[in-house]
Amino acid sequence: MLLFALLSFFSLTFNSCDKDDDAQGVEQSVVLDTGDKTLAAGQEFVVKPSFTPNVSPKLTYSWVTSNPDVAGIKMNEDFSATVTAKRSGVSTITFSSSKGEVNASFNLTVTSAGDDGILKVLAIGNSFSEDAVENYLYELAAAEKVPMVIGNLFIGGASLEQHLTNAKANSPAYEFRKIVDGKKTNTPQTTIEKAVTNDNWDYISFQQVSGSSGKYETFTVSLPDLLKYVKERATNPEVRYVLHQTWAYSKTSTHSDFPAYGRDQEVMYKAIVDAVRKAKIAHDLFYVIPAGTAIQNGRSTLIGDNFTRDGYHLDLGIGRYTAASTWFEALTGKSVVGNAYKPAALTQLEADIAQHAAHAAVMNPDKVTILSDYQAGKPEPLKAPVYINFGDKLVPKWNTLADHHEGASIGNLKDQNDAYTNISLVVTKRFNARNDAGETVTNTDFNMPAEVSSNSYYGNARGVWQNLEIRESQITFSGLDKNTTYNLCFYGSRAGVNNNRETKFIVAGDNAKTVNLQTSSNKDKTVCADGIKPDINGNITVTVTAGDNNNDGSGFYYLGAMRLAPGQ
Repeated sequence: MLLFALLSFFSLTFNSCDKDDDAQGVEQSVVLDTGDKTLAAGQEFVVKPSFTPNVSPKLTYSWVTSNPDVAGIKMNEDFSATVTAKRSGVSTITFSSSKGEVNASFNLTVTSAGDDGILKVLAIGNSFSEDAVENYLYELAAAEKVPMVIGNLFIGGASLEQHLTNAKANSPAYEFRKIVDGKKTNTPQTTIEKAVTNDNWDYISFQQVSGSSGKYETFTVSLPDLLKYVKERATNPEVRYVLHQTWAYSKTSTHSDFPAYGRDQEVMYKAIVDAVRKAKIAHDLFYVIPAGTAIQNGRSTLIGDNFTRDGYHLDLGIGRYTAASTWFEALTGKSVVGNAYKPAALTQLEADIAQHAAHAAVMNPDKVTILSDYQAGKPEPLKAPVYINFGDKLVPKWNTLADHHEGASIGNLKDQNDAYTNISLVVTKRFNARNDAGETVTNTDFNMPAEVSSNSYYGNARGVWQNLEIRESQITFSGLDKNTTYNLCFYGSRAGVNNNRETKFIVAGDNAKTVNLQTSSNKDKTVCADGIKPDINGNITVTVTAGDNNNDGSGFYYLGAMRLAPGQ
């Protein structure tokens, strides 16, 4: 911890007091001979202060770099400083007196790219690197005219230990996903060696599997040999090796590894920060990409604990966008704040929060920054309908759940006006899987695009399907106003079938109603349970199962979309 503290805040001090010069007066202000500056990694320059009035300085001064991983600083005898650009990122360089009465500062941006001017990054990872680099990172870079090639070696749930085993066996166990000119290709049955030698990568990142990411000892077992293996095969002699700091689980996560951290998000976050920082120092890696801190920063805002879709994988919108924003700024050294690119389904407010969360993480990678401009206001009654998409596509004005397993959640639903409602949704009993064979052209008052109507979560109330027998599924709304009522309406569809696949929706709070919907080739029907009052805890549950008239052999039932609206 002492070493960490020294690395986190590095300064140089020079005492200028000279009794023989007292008569000349004391300086009142200082200016530097540079404004904000951009350098390539490896460059250096000298910055000089000048004082007003023009006197020999009497006070004690320090030069401070806010991010010593990005910029090194050496104070000279004439109070100037030699600043060295070390790696991509942003650092604030400050010259000030010991009591702060005289000070001046500037921002140094450090950039890095290969000899061909294209920034090339390869992640050796799993679904967490998929979340972070395969979505939105290229677009963020393109918006700033930064050419970028992105590679991801993907195996779901892969640990450092598994990567090392695969490396030693030269096992073709990976999907190699590569983004060039904004187009993604996927090469299955790829080895680590093949991906490493595929391009002259400027950065190669490593990460531990999420459940072990807060356990430093797991890094020591496999990372040294894996790093050695990759170094021996990398084709760019200037390649830099980095660690991807992953994120803590949501507070309600049902992940099997969460108990190792006492089911405490803050405990897990701090453990990840500590373990990754130690691994970076111990193995002399270039730097840490603090995606976990960015997510934690975002959780401190009005978005709340709404950055994952299933308790651990990132939400398809703001979660992935926040991680990508962190990678963008860390790799390019350009502030992501104000970047013109945002996914269409995100509001400008959400994009601003994500960008500021990422920027704050790059500036302060090992601690949470409270974003004071983006705090939640006082909860208000629901004023407009809330539309929910039970699929995997981001659609403007729709809340996309994006996962069908127990624990999947949306922590703060938005209404159709993009206002946050402080109402949350969680899957309390899982569905079997997602089906994408619904009707694409519909005529309901939901006004659904095909991306919504064609997708649904389904269960099978009779017999085993895909090794599962899901007799009923359930979602639960919480944070509802106990003194009012709500109307809940449902849509589901399975195109191209003729048998009866009636789906039953049992809606229960302080009171209960049951409604049935024929989902077979459904293009124009919805059903509603109106006037439902939340229970004493402010909750309403919706149980979904096969209807009484359902004659399908597997008892298939479907939920594709729904609307939660204030009652009359």
